[in-house]
This record gives sequence, structure tokens and C-alpha cells, in this order.
Amino acid sequence: MNGGPRLPRSCLSRLIPHKPDPEQQRREGWHTHGVLVVAIDDRRLGWPEQEMVKHLAKKLFGQKVVKEVQYGR
Repeated sequence: MNGGPRLPRSCLSRLIPHKPDPEQQRREGWHTHGVLVVAIDDRRLGWPEQEMVKHLAKKLFGQKVVKEVQYGR
């Protein structure tokens, strides 16, 4: 058997949900709705771009809240 697993052979196989590509969803969101989704740790961004994104996020949404983790209690 070559390749990966075969898709089920059934008339209902078209109803099996397929996981969408997150990068494609971001691209479509930008092109269709003008919504930009950016991860701070995206490798394609240099340090200045990352700082700019952080600054914009703070300006629009406020300071990021860091939750403390309590162990054992």
C-alpha cells in the first residue's frame, strides 16, 4: 500500500469535516473582511514589526494580563 490512509468509501464521506488550513483562513480573513490576525512569535516578522504589533495591541486592547500559576493549592 503506497501513500497515506485512504478516504472512506461511502456516500456520506463528503460530510466528513476537513480541518481548514489556518494560514489560508488568515489570508481569506484579510482579503474578504480586512481583518488581520498576527501571532507575535511569527518568524516572518522581524523585531521592529513584532514591537509594532505589540504596541498596536496595547493601544487597542490594553495591557496583556499574565495569570499566575499556583501549584499544589
